[in-house]
Amino acid sequence: MALHYREGQYAGRHVFVTGGSSGINLRLAEAFGLAGAKVSILGRKPDKLEAARARLEGQGTRAQAFSADVRDYAAVDAALARAVEAFGPLDVLVCGAAGNFPAPAMAMSSNGFKAVLDIDVLGTFNACRAAFERFKTPGACVLNISAPQASVAYPMQSHVCAAKAGVDMLTRTLAMEWGGAGIRVNSISPGPIDETEGMSRLAGDADARQKVERTVPLQRLGTKDDVANLALFLASDAASYVTGAVYACDGGMQLVGGTFMQL
Repeated sequence: MALHYREGQYAGRHVFVTGGSSGINLRLAEAFGLAGAKVSILGRKPDKLEAARARLEGQGTRAQAFSADVRDYAAVDAALARAVEAFGPLDVLVCGAAGNFPAPAMAMSSNGFKAVLDIDVLGTFNACRAAFERFKTPGACVLNISAPQASVAYPMQSHVCAAKAGVDMLTRTLAMEWGGAGIRVNSISPGPIDETEGMSRLAGDADARQKVERTVPLQRLGTKDDVANLALFLASDAASYVTGAVYACDGGMQLVGGTFMQL
């Protein structure tokens, strides 16, 4: 799967991506940049951020990077203020910062459970709240990165199931509250995506990978470009009447459920 975009499609627009230094989120940042956007990325590790910024700039994107923990509202607010000062009001906010580790509930500490909820739910709220008055309206949009665990029970994933369900309900609520301001809010729910940390943790060996591939109705793992193409559509004028929706990008995996993890 390759990226599908029009040259200059996002020219003049400012896209801000949390968790943007790696994985799916970095690919989304790259996709918007290749389509002409100015891109700001936020993450916790300065070395990874600088490497990601250099990668974006090497592809011809105007890019800037900010180090902050999404759980710290003041830090996120300050990063957004600096980003907007340099690149102008926000057109697209991608809330992709997330935490995960496989563990049964009885082997998980309260702090471990709380950490995932704080990164996913509180972090998404913090970024959205801090961005609200910095959006270019009407026409701005938010893309919250969710997961199938929001609607399907997965063993070893009680913390993520709870967190992503919270993210999707936050998406729907903000879509209702912010529609009048001309801001659309949607969720993207990636399934098993190849070459990601999540897949390496949940299906790290060849046998596990093949089991997942056989279980997915489309019989393959997804790619980061699959997710990026959906993001490019949802943030575009072609989706101007779409808000409050949760879009699965999972090859039909939500039709199967979380039982594949017990195969």
